[in-house]
Amino acid sequence: MTELLLLFAGLIGGALNSLAGGGSFVVFPALLAAGVPPVLANASNTYAALPGYISGAAGFWADIMKHRERLLLYSVFSLIFGYLGAELLLRVSDAQFSLAVPWLMLFAVVLFAFGGWINSWVQKQSKGSHRLKATGAILLLALLAGICIYGGFFNAGLGILLLAFLALAGLTDIHAMNGLKLWISCIIALVAVARFALGGSIDWYFGSIALAGVTVGGYVAARLAYRIPARLIRTLVIVYGVVLTGYFFWNSYLA
Repeated sequence: MTELLLLFAGLIGGALNSLAGGGSFVVFPALLAAGVPPVLANASNTYAALPGYISGAAGFWADIMKHRERLLLYSVFSLIFGYLGAELLLRVSDAQFSLAVPWLMLFAVVLFAFGGWINSWVQKQSKGSHRLKATGAILLLALLAGICIYGGFFNAGLGILLLAFLALAGLTDIHAMNGLKLWISCIIALVAVARFALGGSIDWYFGSIALAGVTVGGYVAARLAYRIPARLIRTLVIVYGVVLTGYFFWNSYLA
């Protein structure tokens, strides 16, 4: 039953990632429900998400190459600070991480719910502001570093943060933004999974079942995406995320 639960959660999570995002809201709790300790569950969730990042980046490769001059800098930051985020995760105990999970989930749900508005606002603020782009270069890199640390530590909501960063960095082509978002996410996940593997912090058995589900679910949903209203899916994910966040707060602080 545990294996079926994880496979089903992976299928749903992969489908959500293809249709609207938010797959981690399903896969991470399912790993916890399977009895995987919180830190290992979080690391295994990143492992399960990795194939989606790789295939997504490959699909947007032509759009990514339009901004090849950014790739080296973004890749170096993703490697260094994604690793630091993974290292940070391995240095907290399960009890400490359990107390942080409700706040991380709340942050991710807010990002998911208001991500479109945040990205639109950021684009308006950055549009045509050449002086801001010139003087804010260091702040932008600091923001990217912080986002990569977050991604290495906790995967949920990473895509929204990266889209906001890319809008602030002056990009307007949504396809290029999605491609670079997936490229950065892929590198963060690769270095994080490598560090988690070296630290023995991935549940390969349960994580691989979730990974298989995520991969199949993402592919099938991508083929059927035009038949399913994305707004309805987003609304259901937000409601589910709010309920789940409330449960984590109750379980961690009130139970």
